[in-house]
Amino acid sequence: MSGKRSAGLLVYRVGGPGLEVLLGHMGGPFWSGRTTAAWSVPKGEYEPGETPEAAARREFREELGLEPPEAPWTALGESRQRGGKTVTVWAVEGDLDPGLVVPGLFTMEWPRGSGVLREFPELDRVAWFPARDAVARLVAGQRVFLERLDGFIAAGRRTPPDGA
Repeated sequence: MSGKRSAGLLVYRVGGPGLEVLLGHMGGPFWSGRTTAAWSVPKGEYEPGETPEAAARREFREELGLEPPEAPWTALGESRQRGGKTVTVWAVEGDLDPGLVVPGLFTMEWPRGSGVLREFPELDRVAWFPARDAVARLVAGQRVFLERLDGFIAAGRRTPPDGA
């Protein structure tokens, strides 16, 4: 089990089609041909000494190349992922244009064992999805955040209460 921790922001909007969320498709060769359980909330790891809020803001900028929406953040709580990592997510209402995203890059050896280092985008595409369609796209360990957000919106609250 890992003691790693990640933090992220789930951007949402409520309009004609109902609740929609902004998700990123994970970059790199492992995820390239996958659509189911291959999308994520923009998030990333942080170390002791960095607050989860600061990490969520930094990772949003690094992964999307954009500033997070200037709106109140609402805690959606934590979830322990299958690999042991604990992920903390906030919801924030916004309406970002996925066409403006300039993803950050990471370097890895590819093909594995070749000794060749290549760069890949952290997120290779970003898109809005109706909440009902986003469930299957999200990695399993993050679906709880969508469920929490959807429950608050369905209860008639525009913004979920803190401490969810």
